[in-house]
Amino acid sequence: MKAIILAAGKGSNLNPFSNTRPIPMISVAGRTLLDNSLRQLKNAGINDVYIVVGHHKERIQEFIAGKTDDGMNIHCLEQKKNGGIGDAVLQVKEKISPGEYFLLIYGDTLTDENIYSKAQQSFHSFKCPVASICLPPSNESFGNVFLNAQMKINKIVEKPKGSNFGNYVLAGVFVLPELFFDLLKKNKHSMEKSLQTMAKKGDLMASMWENEWLDIVYPWEILQANKIVLDSWSESSIAKSAVMESNVTIQGVVKIGENAVIKAGAVLEGPCSIGKGSYIGNNSLIRSYTSIGSNCSVGYGVELKNCVVLDKSGIGRLSFVGDSVIGENVDIGAGCMTVNRNTNWERIQVKNKKTVFSTKMKKLGAFVGDDVVIGAGNTIQPGTVVLPGKKIPACYSVTNKT
Repeated sequence: MKAIILAAGKGSNLNPFSNTRPIPMISVAGRTLLDNSLRQLKNAGINDVYIVVGHHKERIQEFIAGKTDDGMNIHCLEQKKNGGIGDAVLQVKEKISPGEYFLLIYGDTLTDENIYSKAQQSFHSFKCPVASICLPPSNESFGNVFLNAQMKINKIVEKPKGSNFGNYVLAGVFVLPELFFDLLKKNKHSMEKSLQTMAKKGDLMASMWENEWLDIVYPWEILQANKIVLDSWSESSIAKSAVMESNVTIQGVVKIGENAVIKAGAVLEGPCSIGKGSYIGNNSLIRSYTSIGSNCSVGYGVELKNCVVLDKSGIGRLSFVGDSVIGENVDIGAGCMTVNRNTNWERIQVKNKKTVFSTKMKKLGAFVGDDVVIGAGNTIQPGTVVLPGKKIPACYSVTNKT
């Protein structure tokens, strides 16, 4: 069976991180969403993969070009205009043979176990098309699914209004026949209407997914995705080439990459991840649910808590970064702080461009895009979005003009 991964969308609600990469190239726990999907596909016995690319396609193409030793046949097909999900699926029409079934995957979802194997098992059991479904954290933003006692899907409602919610939502994984392309054409490339047509005919069964699942829509959900992956780890892994100085304390499950350096007095509280070539300074505190990318630098006495730091970023001495996502190649000066709660404990709001989102979270830090420079001594308000490339001067309390 061949797999199709949809990776062309812009994901504007995921700014500032989707500004500079496609969503599947966002990293959690040291691995991109796309890499997680490909590893699960390989473990499910699927080696022929087509990735539909568009927004920042070069990031995915470069990543695929570097994967030469895993035995998978991976091809990129471009969706040249933003025509929606159905149009993206149609880009692969010529690659699927008549009568053949294929696995369709939304590239912005994450699970803790192999949802693709489960979908295949359901397909072989029902011997007809299947859609993976799950219980969501909330129903409003997802395609709601209604089914009967035999697991047959009889109705799909995209983004329902009022109280018309189903108990389950689409999980972004499907096993579909080659004839589905014809349905897309008849329904003007509408994925929703095409699935609804199958459901009305009684041709679509549900594959129940009961483990962790997340559709990453907003930047704070990167933290949730990171937690899902870290919670799935059961044992530590420390590369032989990693340098651990004396008096380093490790608690819980920790993964440390090749050539990482952990200086004396550092404390690592798992689950956490430190990428290859990264430097953790003396007396730093790396608290649970922190993932540090490759070739990062964490200075003396820094505290990191429940955060994702992407590759090649540096955090200066005596800084605190909590409940935050830091992009690639970010330079945070000494003594900076991401404030992660309001003084009155009100739920934190995030303003992304002109839209204000309620996160329903009482603790949340900052979202710092790629290539940002934040000068020493800055304090960052909870829920702040810093766009890629922004330069923030150091914050001085005493100057030569005083």
